[in-house]
Amino acid sequence: MAHRITLIPGDGIGPEVSAAAVRALEAAGVAIEWELAECNEKLIKETGQSIPKTVIDSLERTRVGLKGPVTTPVAGGFQSVNVALRKRLDLYANVRPVRTLPGLRTRFADLKLDMIIFRENTEDLYSGIEHEVVNDVVTSLKVITRKASVRIARAAFEYARLHHRKKVTSVHKANIMKLSDGLFLKCCREVGAEYPEIAYNELIVDNASMQMVSKPMQFDVLVMPNLYGDIMSDLAAGLVGGLGVVPGANIGDSHAVFEAVHGSAPDIAGRGLANPTAIMMSSVMMLRHLHEMKAADRLQDAIETVYAEGRVLTPDVGGAATTEQFTSEVIAQLKP
Repeated sequence: MAHRITLIPGDGIGPEVSAAAVRALEAAGVAIEWELAECNEKLIKETGQSIPKTVIDSLERTRVGLKGPVTTPVAGGFQSVNVALRKRLDLYANVRPVRTLPGLRTRFADLKLDMIIFRENTEDLYSGIEHEVVNDVVTSLKVITRKASVRIARAAFEYARLHHRKKVTSVHKANIMKLSDGLFLKCCREVGAEYPEIAYNELIVDNASMQMVSKPMQFDVLVMPNLYGDIMSDLAAGLVGGLGVVPGANIGDSHAVFEAVHGSAPDIAGRGLANPTAIMMSSVMMLRHLHEMKAADRLQDAIETVYAEGRVLTPDVGGAATTEQFTSEVIAQLKP
């Protein structure tokens, strides 16, 4: 039976990289019935909705989505599509694996980094509760709850147990925000006590940032509130080649949306320069979520083989290949 999946191409380079991922998934031999749901800057401005109703309706039917990047205006305009989608469907766990790709030369290439970041996805400063007290004085509320903190901590520890990981690190600023981050830490400690076989430690976010760029090999599984997770996951991605090569997933109890976490890059849209690795690797995560383990392994192996050989890579990772050429090479590696 075919899996029904919502496809949200996005805008900018979104349609190009999404199409590449669809081709790779088909070549991996997985039967998928796609439901196309458009969500882009033009449509959002026309409808006045951050998430068009057609997108929500489709995801309510399929429960699983593959999403390309959608443009988000800065300091004004409509709400971030990602933030709105996470809140609407209660996609509370943002899961970001960061792994060294074979053959891709980076500062830490020889260390073969392999960490995974669990970022709470629904509250913290991303609650969007802001208020202008008087002219030129604005407050923004940081919201931390026990419910959200416990479930993201549990997601991190459950993943660590299932995948035989050895350590979970909680990142915080509880030395300053003693109540909010203090509550987050308390919840992580309580959950961690239920997993005695997994080592647990804590790092203040500024120290964690320094440690990430100086001794990243120490990290295994990390868990943190929304804002720190946003920053730290991008920082970690920079160690292995950038946002163009790392996947992402937004997972809740009943829905999951897998996405490339990079921007829509309108400056290179339509020029065949976009790197589809991130959304292809996100597709690997999606296949595992759907329990298509063999296909997931085959697609990941194909992508890694292309990188290891280094002949057909896009410009952002030192090559000269087009999006089409890279995609065709991955598909060629998928053939029996």
